[in-house]
Amino acid sequence: MNTPPSSTRPPAAVRLTQVSHVYGARETAVTALKDVTWEFTPGTFTAVMGPSGSGKTTFLQCAAGLLEPTSGSVSLGPHQLNGMSEKKLAILRRELVGFVFQSFNLIPALTAAENIALPLRLARRGVDRAWTNELAKRAGIADRLDHRPHELSGGQQQRVAICRALITRPQVLCADEPTGALDKAASRAVLSVLREAVDDLGQTVIMVTHDPIAAATADQVLFLVDGRITDVMDAPDPERVAATVTRLAGED
Repeated sequence: MNTPPSSTRPPAAVRLTQVSHVYGARETAVTALKDVTWEFTPGTFTAVMGPSGSGKTTFLQCAAGLLEPTSGSVSLGPHQLNGMSEKKLAILRRELVGFVFQSFNLIPALTAAENIALPLRLARRGVDRAWTNELAKRAGIADRLDHRPHELSGGQQQRVAICRALITRPQVLCADEPTGALDKAASRAVLSVLREAVDDLGQTVIMVTHDPIAAATADQVLFLVDGRITDVMDAPDPERVAATVTRLAGED
């Protein structure tokens, strides 16, 4: 099922058009994505699920401009990524894409506030302390900004990572298993921050997850099998998501 959403919707935050990606060549070639077309509406939260090896991470990396498709095209807002030089692509990613990973990737020697501000410093932009404080307040870590990562819980570290991803006011936030290393309570807190970023800040979020409860936080779930979008679920709930994942795993 590779039919894009209706053209009457707002312009896409990210658009993939007939995207395929192949790792290796000849006898060792593995096709991770197969002719995938999809677009993400601004201000929406999309979860991406599928069995192991279904192409979820490759899909996310292509959407974020981290991986160039073998064929097809990717657009980030009005920017066509295909053929863009690595230097220009790196600048575009830095300005328009926020990243959150399962491992928090915080700098141990920096405080939470310094970790949040790091993308601005790397871009040689002034630190917006009011925005930093606003994000920290929304994430429930305003009283932890002077603490270093080893002084924070896993959930708090991930919320710092989300604030860091949002500090540049990106066009899209890409999250790869952001709750994968967290317990149930910490996962709920992280998902609440992502949901609020969409509802209150108008952020576009694309999240790869294996957790039906996490996926149910999203507005929509895309299910991938063998590199193709096979199912789409609007207004998801954990039970329906889990049932679909089980069915697709059985068909795989």
